[in-house]
Amino acid sequence: MEPWQAIILGLIEGITEYLPVSSTGHLLVAQHLMGIDAGKAGAKAAADTFAICIQGGAILAVLGLYYQRVLQMIRGVFGRDEEGLQLAISIIAGFLPSAVLGLLFNDWIEAKLFGMWPVIFAWVVGGILILTAVWWRRRNPAKSGGMDLVELSWKMALIIGLLQCVAMWPGTSRSLMTIVGGLLVGLSVRAAVEYSFLLGVLTLTAATAKKALWKVQGLDASVDVWFGGAKLMWETYGPLPLVVGVVAAMISAAIAVKWLVSYLQSHGLEVFGWYRIVLGVVLGGLVAAGVISS
Repeated sequence: MEPWQAIILGLIEGITEYLPVSSTGHLLVAQHLMGIDAGKAGAKAAADTFAICIQGGAILAVLGLYYQRVLQMIRGVFGRDEEGLQLAISIIAGFLPSAVLGLLFNDWIEAKLFGMWPVIFAWVVGGILILTAVWWRRRNPAKSGGMDLVELSWKMALIIGLLQCVAMWPGTSRSLMTIVGGLLVGLSVRAAVEYSFLLGVLTLTAATAKKALWKVQGLDASVDVWFGGAKLMWETYGPLPLVVGVVAAMISAAIAVKWLVSYLQSHGLEVFGWYRIVLGVVLGGLVAAGVISS
């Protein structure tokens, strides 16, 4: 992998990770178009691990922007902030469903759903879901929600966490499902977006650690060990692309997060719904025409 390719992937990761457009779907398409996931044995596994590990940049961006909330939760865990403890419990409750189902179905998902057509399908369906949610909120303004983040109960967070599991399907978008879930349980737009960011820190950290530290199966004995993902990625690309990708992801994610919060104060999610549908239709046409391999 060339440094310029790592920069492109890092920018894509950072820009799309917290927007409701699916970073995984965008990264899969970008890797495919640049030929990063093809070649010698293990290229696909190395590319998948790289795409997950550069999420570290997006995690650092949110930790920097929302460090006060993070500190509040840490104080809460140590019994020094009641609201912080409630928020920490809500984050953990939202994380648990994806942690359990991810461990159970991760291999099946990677084998069956990491392809062009599943991503295209998820993009279009996700776009329709966004437009439906926008329509519902316009028809039910009294139910649009206005709760602050600290009012979120663990039961509500569990519902959001279950919806986050849908995003295991590449192209769906973790941010989409958690933001929509937050709105459905009654959070304000700002609170739903902030919860999505904070839940993402825990979810993405766990996913990154699992991908880098877990066993890599089906290649050869040298990588069928713990730390297999990190070892394979390191041997395939070396350290420079990872560093470049993480830095690019961190900077672009920080900009995207601040923009999204500002944008949603005066606009809705509708533009993301249309973007997903148009992107899915265009990409589907290119795949069907044989311009892009499926």
